Amino acid sequence: MIKKLRSKITNAAAAVQTAIANKRAEGYVDSGVKILIAVVIGALLLGLLYTLFSGTIMPTVTQKIISLFSYSGT
Repeated sequence: MIKKLRSKITNAAAAVQTAIANKRAEGYVDSGVKILIAVVIGALLLGLLYTLFSGTIMPTVTQKIISLFSYSGT
């Protein structure tokens, strides 16, 4: 049983050393593409929300705020 445990630990240590020694940049490219996709989708969502709020909701809110602070005495 101790031999099996020692063997598993040795195999795990070898796998970690191999992963650390690996100098390929595949992980960096994949991460960069994921980040770029997230930024583009986020910008599209923000643009959509801005268009929705500025065209539909904000004029109504602006009118209500102006009428709320109207000091004309009415």
